[in-house]
Amino acid sequence: MFIFAMVNAIKKNKALKNKEMNQDILFQETQKFNQWWLWAILISVNAMLIYGVVDLYLLDEHQISNESDRGAIWFALILIPLLTMLFLTFRLDTLVKANGVYFRFFPIHRKYRYYSWEQIAKIFLRQYSPIMEYGGWGIRYGLFGKGMAYNIKGNNGLQLFLKNKKKLLIGTQRPEELRAVLERLRIGNGSK
Repeated sequence: MFIFAMVNAIKKNKALKNKEMNQDILFQETQKFNQWWLWAILISVNAMLIYGVVDLYLLDEHQISNESDRGAIWFALILIPLLTMLFLTFRLDTLVKANGVYFRFFPIHRKYRYYSWEQIAKIFLRQYSPIMEYGGWGIRYGLFGKGMAYNIKGNNGLQLFLKNKKKLLIGTQRPEELRAVLERLRIGNGSK
């Protein structure tokens, strides 16, 4: 009986937190890795792996004589599809609420990272070069003091300069909608 009461209390607490999280959302965006070229690479690597295993094990079983070679093949056979499945789960969730900016790069961040307007010295939208400034997409650390970037695709982002001197860029595919929300909050395209 006690266990059921605890489970119900936990469920109610979780529902309350979800309700609080969904209040006052002014901007919400979810991005996933859906670039055709990325999936072409991942599917090609998986296809080559499957072909290699079928060729080695089914067509000519005697080609693998070393036990460590078998281990490496099984390791790749497990690791590469798991990495592909991980790419299926990656997503960048961004929320702008009346009290600040929330984001998470799921499944690496299970909970949202939150920056209140009081923590932000300057916020604006900008175009950037993902490869030149941050070395690509994903969770990236920029060169030459650019700070952290969380991006999935494209070259538009919400740039935050925090009062603790840290810099953060959150990629967006809907910059105009985000700009309108910032203007409505009177947090212009320059400084706050």
